[in-house]
Amino acid sequence: VDSAETSLLNKLIHTSLVESSHHVEILQQDPSSPLFSVKTFEELPLKKELLQGIYIMGFNRPSKIQETALPIMLAYPPQNLIAQSQSGTGKTAAFVLAMLSRVNAAEKYPQCLCLAPTYELALQIGRVIETIGRFCADIKVTYAIRGNRVLQGAALEEQIVIGTPGTMLDWCFKRRVVDVKKINMFVLDEADIMIDSQGLSYQSIRIQRALPKGCQMLLFSATFKESVRAFAVQIVSNPIVIKLREEELTLGNIRQYFFVCRSREEKYRALCNIYGSVTVGQAMIFCQTRRSADWLSVEMSQDGHQVAILTAELTVAQRADVIQRFRDGKEKVLIATNVCARGIDVQQVTIVVNFSLPTDQKSEPDFETYLHRIGRTGRFGKKGIAFSMVESQNVGLVQMIEEHFQTKIKQLDPDDMDELEKL
Repeated sequence: VDSAETSLLNKLIHTSLVESSHHVEILQQDPSSPLFSVKTFEELPLKKELLQGIYIMGFNRPSKIQETALPIMLAYPPQNLIAQSQSGTGKTAAFVLAMLSRVNAAEKYPQCLCLAPTYELALQIGRVIETIGRFCADIKVTYAIRGNRVLQGAALEEQIVIGTPGTMLDWCFKRRVVDVKKINMFVLDEADIMIDSQGLSYQSIRIQRALPKGCQMLLFSATFKESVRAFAVQIVSNPIVIKLREEELTLGNIRQYFFVCRSREEKYRALCNIYGSVTVGQAMIFCQTRRSADWLSVEMSQDGHQVAILTAELTVAQRADVIQRFRDGKEKVLIATNVCARGIDVQQVTIVVNFSLPTDQKSEPDFETYLHRIGRTGRFGKKGIAFSMVESQNVGLVQMIEEHFQTKIKQLDPDDMDELEKL
């Protein structure tokens, strides 16, 4: 699953914000402009219509990144900003508030451009604008995305244009429906994904170069690798840079066990024993292949378990729906292939099962996937349990994982119900 799909999935499933214990690091360029952070939305220079919109979104107070980013984005004179924080931390809502605050509703022409790497992500940003801006009756949005036709030289009346770089380039320079000299805010979302596609980053830079000198530039990214930094410098002059470090996944509060099994039927028996013996809130079970996930889903359903299945064949919207149902407790078990080992926080997951250990092309342990899979339990300081089903010829993989993470994975007998009940 590519990074744009993962990002969209995260935007769809993060109904609540990911809480981070890290502080926002501020790398400030301009010492003459003082920085401050806010603890409430009321402290910001926001119209009451926008405050109403935020509360409808379910935000009662600003997230970590919003506390620092919003005062910078709404400051006068406008400040340029580069902000990095992982998915689900409230970046989209932050720059949407900035766009809705900056545009002049009385003027009927584009004043704000927002670029995203795919049209699905552009539409998702648009949905956030429509929700937060629902009481701003005179502010309109249009989409510069494939399939949205505009006539050469037509006069756009919408103040905010969201789109993908290729179509936006076409609208600005070929069809001339956007007068770039009248743009006062330029937002670039998902910069790290843009950079992975050479064409998108080139197109974004071409648009940015044509903007007027005083145009405010806001660049957002989930990561801040060297390539993102180099790209950001080309787009944003004299920025304030803020970063929210990603929460570290650790195995410290996860108890890890493994069973040696001879066949998938034996693995299934061990799974039933776990289910019969251990108090399970909700469980995620990871399979290496889709075939294995389908087989397991049928077996568990026939045994009366409420099961959801998550594989790459589902559309992003379908996947988001499956995850939301699981979150709401409609299904107690989520069976997944590696596609969703990352970025899915379901607070009530108490058990993770590796129906088979994740391996790479060389049949060696895929350490990162193992960490992300079992890191779905034990989140936010809670205790979790992880079980792995291992074929006898693969017991060596367990030792390699133990050595890599300096952790202990205890062997259990799959048929020893007494031992399981002690867990």
